[in-house]
Amino acid sequence: MALSSQRAFTSATAVCPWKYQVFLSFRGEDTRRGFTDYLYRQLDWRGIRTFRDDPDLERGTDINPELLTAIEQSRFAIIVLSTNYATSSWCLRELTHIVQSMKEKERIFPIFYDVDPSDVRHQRGSYGAALVIHERNCGEEREEVLEWRNALKKVANLAGWNSKDYRYDTELITKIVDAVWDKVHPTFSLLDSTEILVGLDTKLKEIDMHLDTSANDVRFVGIWGMGGMGKTTLARLVYERISHSFEGSSFLANVREVCASASATHGLVPLQKQLLSDILRKENIQVYNAHIGFTMIKRCLYNKKVLLILDDVDQSNQLEMLIREKDCFGLGSRIIITTRDERLLVEHGIEKIYEVMPLTQDEAVYLFSMKAFRKDDLEEDYLELSKNFINYARGLPLALKTLGSFLYKRSRDEWMSALDKLKQAPDREIFQILKISYDGLEEMQKQIFLDVACFHKSYLKEEVIEILDNCGFVGTRIVIHVLIEKSLLSISVLDNCVYMHDLIQEMAWEIVRQESFDKPGGRSRLWLHNDIDHVLTNNTGTEAIEGIVLRLHEFEAAHWNPEAFTKMCKLRLLKINNLRLSLGPKYLPNSLRILEWSWYPSKYLPPSFQPVELAELRMQHSKIDHLWNGIKYMVKLKCIDLSYSENLTRTPDFTGTQNLERLIFEGCTNLVKIHPSIASLKRLRVLNFKNCKSIKNLPSEVELESLETFDLSGCSKLKKIPEFVGEMKNFSKLSLSFTAVEQMPSSNIHSMASLKELDMSGISMRDPSSSLVPMKNIELPRSWHSFFSFGLLPRKNPHPVSLVLASLKDLRFLKRLNLKDCNLCEGAIPEDIGLLSSLKELNLDGNHFVSLPASISGLSKLETFTLMNCKRLQKLPSLPSTGRNFFSLKTGNCTSLKVFPDPTPTCGGSTILIDFFNCFSLVDHQGSSSIIYLMLKKFLQVLPSVPPSLLSCVRSTIYILPLVQEIPRSWKNFRIVIPGSEIPEWFSNQSVGDSVIETLPSDSNSKWVGFAFCALFVPVEEISATGHGRILFKMTEYGSFFIDVVNDVASDHLWLILLSRESSFDKEPTGRPETYWWNECYDRKIRFHFKVKASASYPGEKTLVKVKKCGVRILYEQDAEELNRTMKQYSNRKNSFYEDVTDCDFDKSDKVQGAITKRTREQYCIETGPSGIVTLGKESLCKRMKLSTASKEELKDSNLVGSREFHHPEA
Repeated sequence: MALSSQRAFTSATAVCPWKYQVFLSFRGEDTRRGFTDYLYRQLDWRGIRTFRDDPDLERGTDINPELLTAIEQSRFAIIVLSTNYATSSWCLRELTHIVQSMKEKERIFPIFYDVDPSDVRHQRGSYGAALVIHERNCGEEREEVLEWRNALKKVANLAGWNSKDYRYDTELITKIVDAVWDKVHPTFSLLDSTEILVGLDTKLKEIDMHLDTSANDVRFVGIWGMGGMGKTTLARLVYERISHSFEGSSFLANVREVCASASATHGLVPLQKQLLSDILRKENIQVYNAHIGFTMIKRCLYNKKVLLILDDVDQSNQLEMLIREKDCFGLGSRIIITTRDERLLVEHGIEKIYEVMPLTQDEAVYLFSMKAFRKDDLEEDYLELSKNFINYARGLPLALKTLGSFLYKRSRDEWMSALDKLKQAPDREIFQILKISYDGLEEMQKQIFLDVACFHKSYLKEEVIEILDNCGFVGTRIVIHVLIEKSLLSISVLDNCVYMHDLIQEMAWEIVRQESFDKPGGRSRLWLHNDIDHVLTNNTGTEAIEGIVLRLHEFEAAHWNPEAFTKMCKLRLLKINNLRLSLGPKYLPNSLRILEWSWYPSKYLPPSFQPVELAELRMQHSKIDHLWNGIKYMVKLKCIDLSYSENLTRTPDFTGTQNLERLIFEGCTNLVKIHPSIASLKRLRVLNFKNCKSIKNLPSEVELESLETFDLSGCSKLKKIPEFVGEMKNFSKLSLSFTAVEQMPSSNIHSMASLKELDMSGISMRDPSSSLVPMKNIELPRSWHSFFSFGLLPRKNPHPVSLVLASLKDLRFLKRLNLKDCNLCEGAIPEDIGLLSSLKELNLDGNHFVSLPASISGLSKLETFTLMNCKRLQKLPSLPSTGRNFFSLKTGNCTSLKVFPDPTPTCGGSTILIDFFNCFSLVDHQGSSSIIYLMLKKFLQVLPSVPPSLLSCVRSTIYILPLVQEIPRSWKNFRIVIPGSEIPEWFSNQSVGDSVIETLPSDSNSKWVGFAFCALFVPVEEISATGHGRILFKMTEYGSFFIDVVNDVASDHLWLILLSRESSFDKEPTGRPETYWWNECYDRKIRFHFKVKASASYPGEKTLVKVKKCGVRILYEQDAEELNRTMKQYSNRKNSFYEDVTDCDFDKSDKVQGAITKRTREQYCIETGPSGIVTLGKESLCKRMKLSTASKEELKDSNLVGSREFHHPEA
């Protein structure tokens, strides 16, 4: 915490460097008791902090270094050049340091007091005589005297004051003080000297980049953000730092308030007066109206280099009447506008906009600490309480300051009481400031904002817009954009969801609470469980209620009054889920536009319910057995979702609901009757009957020209699908899996030109006459081509047919091809599969081929290649050469696989995953260590060297990201799982257990290129058990981590992770560069941790493996040579333990496989003799594998067992 606070403190103190506004240089014996003393008093009286040598220095100290420091800490210098000034070597040294420190000429004010400026410039008179004496006395220090002469010339050439031009010293001093005041007054009018400034370094730098004061153009810059974020403070600091560089400057504070205090136009007049007065330095400027005022601004400032700040602008006319366009100002001018409304800036053509973001965690901790404890770190006794307040503020400076100041010197009990109060209602000051943005909204904008805050935060943007549209709001999309521009909402770039700052949401909640503070039934919106339960149980609802949304994460029971909705005549939105009621409502308001009630307790809707405004009806898991009888006209109804309503037996008549877009009956297992009117819903986009197991018949023809998705999967009694009539341009998904469909109507096939996904798995197509036409954009997750090319029997057929696929060359736009469990044998896959140039996913799981076409290597866009449970597969083709960012190969349970091809350096992308779960033959044939070494070798070959420029700034928070991005893409992350019982000795640092510690090389070492990790995980349960789990790998608390799924394993396995140095630059999710993981390794030691967890996808199952041992090795460029030497010891290994299998016999292979997969860890690590030689006997193997006599004979016939020797892979 101390380190974090120190970083924040440094950032805070660096932004305001001036300790003094003026440094006063003078010759004491000439002017101390007269002119200089009076000048000092006048400066001090005007509030200008001035340094002079006698009151601020401790007596007895060496004043030289302190004076020099005071000069450097002063913004301006006044030099009183009196008659004897040059006789003092001390004054001349002081003068020289002033000139060197204040290179900008406008920072130095010379006063020629009773001396002629030309005497100073040319060093005549008293100045010439004094310098001659210095030269005579200085000996070898003549160069210093030369510096004095040059400094005097420079100062004498600056504009200043000559005392001979004034009759009285008081008149001269008044002029001097006024001029200095004009330069320094922003410091005092804008910044409170006690204000704590945090986290502004980076923000000021970014604003400086937008301003670019070195450019000779006119530039408008916007500073935008929500209220309380620190926009005004930023603008003040910018003004403080650069205003002296302009001919004139003006800071117009609180533009919104000033304009609100008068009419929109007349409120601008005082602002125009102030602007002209500040820049022209004239009082009592007359401006009769805003239009005349703007004309004066343009005429007076068109040729002046000015700095203007317009703070808190909220109306476009404010910009029009104060700054309008760039031609109104001279070259070099800079105009800065702060606002909560981004749209104002965009409309005014302001392209350079800086968005002020919340403080980081460290900055928030520092600011809160300084306010609550008056020190830069949290007090230990208040640590947890402090965290609660800091988390509540969510980085908002206003909240941190307000809460911290309120809690200062209060007891723990008072802190806890304040925290409890915040949970009930927001702090008043914070609420009022944030509410300003709400007050500036139009009425509909306010209503939409409150709806989002109370009901729809964290929803997808498009979903929110659809809900609001269906609620009857007009122009919802543009209103959402307006709310974003006004800093009330935001859209996440990660998930496109609608978010808002927590304090903005709390402000909205408080606005609704204030509608009826003590009676929830009198509020417009109800979202809290207790409030909803109170209103509906006690029947205290009123016509004020417009929306009720109850989201329960777990089932709860309630006893609501059946009459509870009777008085809610304006209710438009009702959403209830996970609630168990014994009685349903007797009345529902006809004003409802959205009704979403899962587990609805009644068999029907109330008879009086005539929802002519209803747009959405969603009642999943309801007890509804039918919706309505006869024709009911609901022209606004777009969606009906009765998923998993198991009592539903028939659909209603859709004649009166012709605008329906979505019909979802998934899981309605007793649904039998489908009303024929469904066939003519021309606006229907989604029709879902998934797992409606009782449906036998559908309308023979459907004319659904807008249909996009038609899902009949799981309709196990459905034998015939409708004919599609008319053109269906948007039809993209048809799912017929596990139906009883016997025939695909030929007319349907020819009307599916736009189809992208067709799922026909698990069905029996008896009519092979239907042929497939090319479908340009098709993405198919199942084996569909074969269904159309020939008859396909169900997967579970006891007499499977060996299939051969037709040509695939015409499917060049195919992205996903799933041929899982399609009984494909050797030669079934055509060679032209390599022509599928768009293919990204290829699933061939559960088939029976021995090899694959070599052309697969030509699938340049392939990302996922799945071959699990292909138990006869012996050899993989060369892997595709692809530059994609991701490549995954899964061959789990391919127990006959013997050969893994040598991966080319271009295989895969930045992340490569290979799964060899239970591929024992591969290990027997090639050895786990040799495969691991092969992967290491290839990994080292493609890793780039780390650029020296990266090493030189490895801890830089500014330059590291661009440099990392410039590193050539390579294998940044490689992971492989393979059978094996020993971590190779090459991993020099090994540890028993699930973690290992390694010391990182120094940053200057450019030869290390990455890490290699290896973990040995072993079964912990019976081999017959089944389960799923996750194995995780982590680097430090915030470093990189990877997760792989662990399925059933029959023995020990090795998990290898190769991580490039470049991929080690992953940063913490906060997005802050200073949190790179190496910053956690203060002693350069890092812990690598492997952990096994139960899979969240399979609750209740046990984890079947544990990490027994792990190892790590830092990779260097020269390791490739050592690996070459290590791999030679495997080159003499004999042929595979298993002979090549050439036939395609299902039975024999399955019996062998069944034996192999039951080997325990001990059985797999068969007897190892001296020097790692394994002796394997036929009887021993048969006994351990518990084979039947028949199986033994089959093994003997197949030469699978013999007396042979081979090198143990881990020897």
